[in-house]
Amino acid sequence: MLKVLLFTVIIIFSLGLPAAAESLDDPLDEVPFEEDLREEEHYYRARVLEVDETRVDEHEYYTVIEQEVIVELTSGPYQGKVIEILNTFFEGDPVYDFILEENQEVIVVALGEEGSFEQVYVQDMARDRGVYYLIGVFIVALLLVGRLKGLKTIITLVVTIILIFQFLLPLLLRGYSPILLAVVMACLAITFTLFVIGGLNLKSLVAILGTISGVIVAGLMAFWAGSIARLTGFGSHEAQMLYFMDQSIDFRGLLFAGIIIGSLGAIIDIGMSVASAAAEIKQVNPDISGKKLFRGALNVGRDVMGTMANTLILAYVGAATPMLLLVMGYEMDWLRVINMDIIATEFVRGVAGSIGLITAVPVTAFLAQYMLAGKK
Repeated sequence: MLKVLLFTVIIIFSLGLPAAAESLDDPLDEVPFEEDLREEEHYYRARVLEVDETRVDEHEYYTVIEQEVIVELTSGPYQGKVIEILNTFFEGDPVYDFILEENQEVIVVALGEEGSFEQVYVQDMARDRGVYYLIGVFIVALLLVGRLKGLKTIITLVVTIILIFQFLLPLLLRGYSPILLAVVMACLAITFTLFVIGGLNLKSLVAILGTISGVIVAGLMAFWAGSIARLTGFGSHEAQMLYFMDQSIDFRGLLFAGIIIGSLGAIIDIGMSVASAAAEIKQVNPDISGKKLFRGALNVGRDVMGTMANTLILAYVGAATPMLLLVMGYEMDWLRVINMDIIATEFVRGVAGSIGLITAVPVTAFLAQYMLAGKK
């Protein structure tokens, strides 16, 4: 447990370096953004007390619905303040249809100076509590089933999240190389996670080296295939919006960095599985030869590889299901579909990650042969 805490302190201390670097002069700070010209926005949680009146204004092609709503702020410095809001939306638009009812929790936005509620609108439904409850159940399940291992898992998850939000994303916005940052962040996450979960031993070292090799291969394959396919990095609406916010970001590099990070979890799983299997074989048969240990670890890796490759591909397919349904619904020609940037990007993302995962199996087994076999 002391080792876990020590690793946590070291990682968190090292994360202060990027934050400290942000305090230095940054050329991006001198660039005026459009948001500086907009009115200030202040967000509050609120509860609907009463819906006074609902008016329906029917037009030839659309219908406008207006609701006069009284809400009470339940967060922030003005908690308890009661205000009246006009909730207006077009009927038949499921994205922005907020048909409010009493006792619903919503997020409201007030424009202008803080404390001024002359312009207040319903921004969205309050959904965060459902997310927090689910995270709480996840943590409790980890602790009940995993106990000490579960606690270690929570620590590694927290550190990985800190690495992403305090190290990776801020430096990406500052214009640093996405691929280099992704590789460094992946190596840090892999090393910390596997040493905490597996302990400071040769088994963890074998898993770390095997996993890093798989992640690097996944990145190289993505870069190679992406260069041939001339992927632009603008396959998603989010990337296109980001381009208009900051054109200095390397979007192709950002795409390849995303592939590296996306494949990281599955490759860590298979690297640790192969290394753990080799360590167990060695413990049961201390006099086993290197070749037999290699074959045993490789056989285990082959079994895990089949399931993990499916996991990786299905994760990408699940995220792209609406897009795939759109393609099938319009019965697009295959030649057109496979040459679409967004489709080619998803193929490269899934297949490159799977190649990295496959690579990690023999590399980890080979490392186990030379690092775990023997009399010591």
